[in-house]
Amino acid sequence: MMKNVEHIGIATADLAAAEAVYSALFNVQPYKRESVESEQVTTSFFKINQTKIELLEATGPDSAIARFIEKKGEGIHHIAFEVEDIVAEMERLRNAGFILLNDVPRQGADNKLVCFVHPKSANSVLIELCQEIR
Repeated sequence: MMKNVEHIGIATADLAAAEAVYSALFNVQPYKRESVESEQVTTSFFKINQTKIELLEATGPDSAIARFIEKKGEGIHHIAFEVEDIVAEMERLRNAGFILLNDVPRQGADNKLVCFVHPKSANSVLIELCQEIR
C-alpha cells in the first residue's frame, strides 16, 4: 500500500545551478548529494518539513535523465511514493494491469529500494515506488 508522497524528482541540466535556485527558493541548503551509478545520475535532496525534492543531473548521455531533458527539457520527472513492502506493491500493481519498468526492485538514492511504473499506465506521469532499506 502507498503511504505518502516520498519525493518529487526534477530533471536538471546543471545540478549546481539548480541547487542555487532551490536553495534560494526554499531558504535551505540540500541535505544530501549522491551519485547513483546504475542510473547514471547525481542527485541532490532538499527537505522542507515533510516534503522532499530530488534534483537529478545526468552523468552520461544514455541516462534516462539525459533522454528526458533532450525530449522535454528540464522539469518534473517523477513523483515517488513511499511503500511499506515494495515487492507486494509491485505484484498488486502488475495484477491491476500497470506496466512496471523493473522486474525486481533496484537500489536507488537516499537508502531506498525503487521501482518505476511506466507513464503509459499512469496518465503520462512516471511513478516511482520507494521502500526504505532496512
